[in-house]
Order: sequence, then C-alpha cells, then structure tokens
Amino acid sequence: MFAASERDVTSPTPLQGRVLVIDDDETTCELLGTALTRLGATVRAFSSPKAAVEVFAREEFDAVITDLGMKEMSGIEVCERVQSSRVDVPVIVVTGQGTMDAAIGALRVGAYDFLTKPVDMKLLAAATGRALRQRALSEEVKHLRSIVASGSRPAPIIGGSSVMRSVYDLVGRVAASDASVLIHGETGTGKELVARAIHQQSSKKSGPFVAINCAAVPANLIESELFGHARGAFTDAKAQRSGLFVEASGGTLFLDEIGELPLEIQAKLLRALQERKVRPVGSNAEVPFDARLVSATNRDLDDEVEQHRFREDLYYRVNVVKIALPPLRERAGDVLELAHHFLGILASRSGQPALSISTAVAERLMDYHWPGNVRELENCIERAVALARYAELAVDDLPEKIRSYRPERFVVAADDASEVMKMEEVERRYVLRALSLMGGNKTRTAEVLGFDRRTLHRKLERWGIADADRPPSSPPLSPLRS
Repeated sequence: MFAASERDVTSPTPLQGRVLVIDDDETTCELLGTALTRLGATVRAFSSPKAAVEVFAREEFDAVITDLGMKEMSGIEVCERVQSSRVDVPVIVVTGQGTMDAAIGALRVGAYDFLTKPVDMKLLAAATGRALRQRALSEEVKHLRSIVASGSRPAPIIGGSSVMRSVYDLVGRVAASDASVLIHGETGTGKELVARAIHQQSSKKSGPFVAINCAAVPANLIESELFGHARGAFTDAKAQRSGLFVEASGGTLFLDEIGELPLEIQAKLLRALQERKVRPVGSNAEVPFDARLVSATNRDLDDEVEQHRFREDLYYRVNVVKIALPPLRERAGDVLELAHHFLGILASRSGQPALSISTAVAERLMDYHWPGNVRELENCIERAVALARYAELAVDDLPEKIRSYRPERFVVAADDASEVMKMEEVERRYVLRALSLMGGNKTRTAEVLGFDRRTLHRKLERWGIADADRPPSSPPLSPLRS
C-alpha cells in the first residue's frame, strides 16, 4: 500500500494549502490524509468519491489527490468533474501498477500528475508540493491580471514583500525631516525611485528634484556641474552657470553613485553641506542654497572610508539616515507584481491592451536569480513583449538565459559536505542526457528509461523543453554545482 510508513515522512518545506483526498479504501484514505496533514497541508479525506465531488463544489481546494480504480466513481470521472468547474486546481491520480493505461487516460483529461501504488511518501510530498505551488502561481497570475485589467497603477515603488514594507516605512518616517539620506543597494535596485519617493513625501515636494549620476560626469567637470562656474572660469565657460545645488534650492538634490566622487571634490562637497553655501568655479562670491541632499551608492562606503577612498567626515554628513535596498533575489515575491507593472507601462505606451503572463512564464521569472535586479527584469519584459506572438507571454519569448536557468537547490551531504542536487534536477539532467544519446528520438529514449513516450513528453513540457524532437545539449551529470 505504502512504500514508506507515515513516520518516515519528512519535508524541508511545509505544504501550504487545502488538499482533497479521495480513495474508496478507507485505510488508504486515512493514511494519505494523515501523511499530508503531518506535512502541513489542510486535508479533507473521503472514501466516497461522490461525497467528495459534492464537497468540492461547495468548498475551496488547492489540489485534489484521487485513486483511479474506484467503484462508485472512477478517478477519471473525478478529474473531469474538477476540470470542468475549476481548471486551475491540479489533480494527482494514484494508480496500481497494472492500470498505467488508465493513468495516461487521466493525464489526457487534464490530470496534473500521477503516482503508482505502493505510494512512496517522499514522492507524494514532492508531487503535492509541486501541485500546490502551481496552484499558488495560477492564483497570483489571476490576481495580477485583474489589477492590470482594472487600469489601476501601483505606487512608484512596486512590491509588497516584507523587506520592501520596511523600506516604505523608513521612507515615510525620514521624508518628514530634512536629514540627509544615503540609499545603498546594488545596481538596478531602484535607488532613484526611492529618492523620488522621499522627495514626493517631503515638505519640499513642490520644489525641483534634481538628479546627477556622479559616475557619468568626467572628474574635471563635476565641480562645475555641482557648484556652478563664473563666466570665463575656463575655456568653454562662455556664460555664468548656477550649478545643481542652487538649481535644486527649495527641493531635493540627488547625488547618485556618490562613492565615485574624487577626493578633492569630496572636500568641497563637505564644506558646502556644512556652510549651506557653494562657491562657483572662478568666482570669489559664495551663493547660498536650500536643497535637501539624498545620495546613493552601490559601494560599501564603510570599506571605502577604511581604504581612504571616501572622507570619513563627509560619510557621516551624508549618512544621517541610511536606507538599504534589497536585491530582487531577496524579494522574489515582488517579481510578478513588477512584471505586470512593466506590462502595464508598455501597454500605455503602445495604446494596446496589456499582455498577460502564463503560469509557465511566471515560474521561470520566480525561479531566476536576477543579477541585474529590477532593471534586468524590466529589460526582460520589454524584450518578451517585443517578441510575443500571442496575447499571453510564452516561455519562448523570454531571454535564453532565463529559459535555461535552473535554481540551485542543494542539500549538504553528511560525509564530505559536498553540495548535491535535488532529485528533480538529477532526473532532468539524466533524462536530457539520455535524449541526447538517443539522437532526440523520444520513443527510443522512453523505452531505455522504462516509461512511455507520453510520460517523457509530459516531463519535457514541465521542464520547458519546447523543441523536444531536436537533441538537447547534454547537461553535466556531476552532482556538484554546475
């Protein structure tokens, strides 16, 4: 009945969701329900499939697990009933070894996955976890589609993750003061957006927001850009210029990548902040200014101070309040919301309805590690929209590095502490290796691996291998990180 006792069931990640279990064998039904409950799921178990289907019609469930060979109602009929009313609820069918054709039949009518008896508890946990994740993604995509369809637009800073809520809270608290703010974060995390949010919530919001990227201005011109210059101060100074500090008076001056400023300019910046006056290049007169300073950097300024590349006194002057922006890989829950935000922006530019995101695309976006952060995601969505052939983004519309990316989910071995892959990744690499050795012949590959062609096709679809008839490149089989 079971390949492992319920006491052997362990799961590194608790299952979250409501699961409907159906099996007309009461003992099996009870054991399945108990095992899934211990894994964290909320379970309703029924030995009567008719009663279960009636409950399904009244209550919300995130996944269904049903036996195939039942007398009162077959598992295929259960699957059809579920699919006809709620197509986004995944169904896992459980079949005996002698009824593989029936399992394939269930897949044809929309079953998400199947398990064979005796049921292995670890496989049950893995299959149920995948099904619940699929359901959660479907719900998230549906929710975000409704946001886009309603025409509502999120706030300038997008994301509802806990780390971003902390950022919003800090922005709101610091905006009311005139204290200097230092925003730290990797390139592409949205530091200027945060600076603008501070300005828009401050008492100086009616004044100008003036921004400059210190890394983009040559060292011999940065002083003139910041403090201005007198006419004739240097060869090209044909007219007097006030400089950005004076231009930002009554508002906010944003110095992006402040860590790139040369040391001699840092000294002059410190004096300007202390005196609230600037001296234009070539002038003997000082000009007052009234601008709030917000700075940003992707460097570790503490380390820069220790290495004597950034003045310690200036560091304390610009770093009265520090806001740390998390990279996108640490706020994965915001990825889909950001993606739909960019879809809405692109739709507004083109005057066309916003494209939607398929569940398969959502999975790839959630799994990817985004080294380029929000800026890379925006570029990815813009590219996908440019290549899209349908009203819904497909996996093939994504950049190749995102399509082929596989998350590194490793556990540490007890003996040598070497990193190994999860079984899903081991299976994927082994199957693709076999497919490559068979020259892309799926029928022959399935025979060698010991399962039917339909199962192979289903696995390839799950892994996003669209052109499975062409031999894929062979991934390495080493269990170590590739």
